Amino acid sequence: MLGLLGSFHCIGMCGPIAFVLPVNKKNKAQTFLGTSLYHLGRILSYGLIGFLFGLLGKGLYLAGFQQRLSILIGFVMILIVLIPSRILNRYSFTRPLYRIIGIVKSKLGLYLNKTSLKALFSIGFFNGFLPCGLVYMALLGAISSGSEIDGAIYMVAFGLGTIPLMTGAVFLGNFLKVSVRNKIQKAIPIFVIIIGVLFIIRGMGLGIPYISPSDTQLLISSDPNSCISE
Repeated sequence: MLGLLGSFHCIGMCGPIAFVLPVNKKNKAQTFLGTSLYHLGRILSYGLIGFLFGLLGKGLYLAGFQQRLSILIGFVMILIVLIPSRILNRYSFTRPLYRIIGIVKSKLGLYLNKTSLKALFSIGFFNGFLPCGLVYMALLGAISSGSEIDGAIYMVAFGLGTIPLMTGAVFLGNFLKVSVRNKIQKAIPIFVIIIGVLFIIRGMGLGIPYISPSDTQLLISSDPNSCISE
């Protein structure tokens, strides 16, 4: 849901890349294949990032912090939406990554000038590493997943949610009017807040299946080869 609803934001941020994607639009089959490779590259990079952040979350989970982490992440999501952007813009959280981001942008520029299938896949792969506020939101969820596999799956699901609108951007170009995009952009923070509230409810361990499971504690057994979870 975050990927699907947030993909309107993607149209504004990554849409220019999709608009100029070097696919053969005269041949629908080749356009579909090239677009699919572009999406595959994006989702792979999301999955890799989700794996790493899920690994971080796993460490916190084993330390018994997962429930509190879920509540914290929910509050962070809500605060990021509620704090005026002019205040957040004073701080550049990506500044330490400028060198890496510069490499990613140079690679994108290189592959955008090529028309091979490898280039289309590479464009998607490097596109996934560009700084994006929506991706940062998704990564908060990956951290709270509690394992590297779940973190990767979370980010892959996020990437899959962005496919419909991003595909439309490739085939149709800039198909949304500016006024429509602006209205949708205003609605996105509401959905982020809803997701943040769900994270908080989940962390409270209210015993609601799938939404707020009971709090879990890791009990260390005297047998080093066994762990009991209850």
